[in-house]
Amino acid sequence: MKTIIADAAVPRLDVFVAERAGLSRSQVKSLLDHGLITLTSGGKPVSRLKAGSPVKTGDIITLDSPATRGNGLEPEDIALQILYEDKWLIVVDKPQGMAVHPGAGRRSGTLANALLGRAGGLSDAGGADRPGIVHRLDKNTSGVMVVAKNNEAHRSLAAQIAEKSAVRTYRAILTGIVKEDTGRIETLLARSKNDRKKMTVVADGGRRAATLYKVLCRGQGHTYAEFVLETGRTHQIRVHAAYINRPVACDPEYGVKSSKLGHVGQLLHSYTLSFDHPATGERLSFTAPLPLYFLAALQKLEMNCQ
Repeated sequence: MKTIIADAAVPRLDVFVAERAGLSRSQVKSLLDHGLITLTSGGKPVSRLKAGSPVKTGDIITLDSPATRGNGLEPEDIALQILYEDKWLIVVDKPQGMAVHPGAGRRSGTLANALLGRAGGLSDAGGADRPGIVHRLDKNTSGVMVVAKNNEAHRSLAAQIAEKSAVRTYRAILTGIVKEDTGRIETLLARSKNDRKKMTVVADGGRRAATLYKVLCRGQGHTYAEFVLETGRTHQIRVHAAYINRPVACDPEYGVKSSKLGHVGQLLHSYTLSFDHPATGERLSFTAPLPLYFLAALQKLEMNCQ
């Protein structure tokens, strides 16, 4: 039996469960037909579940099937930069280039594999392929993340992230000069019809996304800025930066193809994370120092405000 806590709202149950449990949508439908999937929303079981039933943030989904057990995700001995650890959680500084969890054609080298390779238990509330994973960063986005060691911690942390009482700030180097010192970007975001791996701004039918920004300094045709997310959509900062025609520098999906900085992978870093400890309620705050390649880019651009 597997329990999954939804960390985001999605329009279809079958799509969500298929992704999180490593099943096909037809397998999910079969489980639904046999009553092997249950969904609890707001503390109450949802009756008459269908493949197209919506999922809300914080919903608890339970699967009772051999197909959800033993998916073969292997522990790996991969060094991690640990910022903090106790019996409830781990705070890590994820490097650029490391995927958070397995995806299509990728079963090794991820943060999930590395976490399994460490001593101690992890929550399974995010699904079999996401041990301990409460929230995500893109593969080429570096920085601070929190990982849950048990399901109680997972539920608390996921709720704080959904409610935005957990605060995350990001630092990025943008291509071009942002004239306003501070600002707010709000749009609707949806999957791109031309490339399903990318997100795009749409006029209607998407999900609301809002990002606050503050310029730290400018130089050499670039802007160094700090971002705070009001919402947590896929690729949100990267899409919003491109939307105002100031894409994150070196972003291969949303930026320019070449950059004077000569780096590969977006210069976007999860800089700080603050949240309440799941057990004690103490407010904790962690900072992941800027990576050396990020500092080198700032130096090349003669920006001395980091």
